[in-house]
Amino acid sequence: MEFKNILNKWYLHNRRDLPWRESENPYSIWISEVILQQTRVAQGIGFYNRFLQTFPTVYDLAQADEDKILKVWQGLGYYSRARNLQKAAKIIVEEYNGQLPDTFDELIKLPGIGHYTAGAIASFAFKEAVPAMDGNVYRVLSRIYGVFSSPHTASGKKEFYTIVMELIDRDSPHHFNQALLDFGALQCLPRNPKCSDCPFSNFCYAYRNNLTHCLPQRGKKLVPKDRFFTYLLIRYGGVTFIEKRGEGDIWHALYQFPLIETDALLGEDQIVTHPKWKKMFGRKEPKIVYISPVVKHLLSHQTLHSRFVVVELKGITKTLKNSYRPIETESVFEYSVPRLIDNFLASEPAEKYFLNPSQADSR
Repeated sequence: MEFKNILNKWYLHNRRDLPWRESENPYSIWISEVILQQTRVAQGIGFYNRFLQTFPTVYDLAQADEDKILKVWQGLGYYSRARNLQKAAKIIVEEYNGQLPDTFDELIKLPGIGHYTAGAIASFAFKEAVPAMDGNVYRVLSRIYGVFSSPHTASGKKEFYTIVMELIDRDSPHHFNQALLDFGALQCLPRNPKCSDCPFSNFCYAYRNNLTHCLPQRGKKLVPKDRFFTYLLIRYGGVTFIEKRGEGDIWHALYQFPLIETDALLGEDQIVTHPKWKKMFGRKEPKIVYISPVVKHLLSHQTLHSRFVVVELKGITKTLKNSYRPIETESVFEYSVPRLIDNFLASEPAEKYFLNPSQADSR
């Protein structure tokens, strides 16, 4: 009881005013929680508003073209979230008459909804007394109660779940979960937690034992894999060429320029002698007009080292015709592309050498 009272008092004075908290619409809450799975709150607000403006109901989302969904999602990353949203929307329309399931057990059956998201929707939208446990919650509980089990293990998750179920306010589970999440996000920070003015400091195990830096216990850290990309931005009159990424790799269903992936970075001499370059251009005498510096792009489990090469062509080969999609160069912004490519397209060199080449000097 003391924990809940202290938490509620803190929340009353410190709660975050977020647009999805002003809604009791389960659809809106669902969209917000999926966006926030891998996105900071400050960044997510704009995407949340834009997504709901474009797809205001579950029916709009279920019937939408996938490319349009991915374009609206562009910049958020982890595009499987967007694809799973539509998969789940179709199930909701077909099997639940357009209404989100109102229990944790049913919600977790939907694509893209795990334990945290199911708990958040069930408690926020339907007031079901279930926890919404993310990294913030694990951190708060591990420090206050001295839990040394890792939340990355099955036994650790079970231990944390037992603690939350003993604490949760069954009359107001939505406020309890929101308060716990906010407390972790604003007060009990991963680094430099605000212990000096923390209302739990008198009985916080980690604070009393100088162990805030040790809790929660962390799982094994994955070593990112290095990958090396060379993108070919082709100029053929006012036309360029793109392709759609396939399944089984990052950025499934997003568009990209023709790509040469290698085990190491390529210099210009290596680019023009690569088998894929020769197959793509044959004897059409392609001219390189610009090579970008190496761009380093970090993903959760991969580090991409990329170069953008602008190539001018006077003729096209069968490989280009058959393997890639020709589009008007100026229409490239209509396609959903990875943030790596989007960032380059917004750069001065892209404008000078690719989008508006009349301004560029000959190389």
